[in-house]
Amino acid sequence: MQIIGSTLRIYVADLDAAADFYERLTGATALRFARGGVSVAAVSCFLLMSGPEEEIDVLRKVAATIAVEDVDEARAALTAAGAAVIAGPVATPVGRNLIAAHPDGSVFEYVDQKAAAAG
Repeated sequence: MQIIGSTLRIYVADLDAAADFYERLTGATALRFARGGVSVAAVSCFLLMSGPEEEIDVLRKVAATIAVEDVDEARAALTAAGAAVIAGPVATPVGRNLIAAHPDGSVFEYVDQKAAAAG
């Protein structure tokens, strides 16, 4: 599995103000979407999230988001190395993701930018 980047996860009370700051800081435009009750703004390497505390508390358990070329390849490498896939792969607005727990207890999200297969 080739890791091609990582994203810093930031939980904010005011998504609009935070997105404005990070857009000015990076010069990038926020990609906005929602997952469940959580509103998300992806700005460069920053993933800003805001929503109900009970949903944010679940998301806080994920240490980082790691970009990979292919989530299916990541799933195979992770399970072969002893990690447990606890969610996914599932389609997202920007590709596919899965959540995996490493043997040391760390939890990471792995994402690719591949469109979900039809059917």
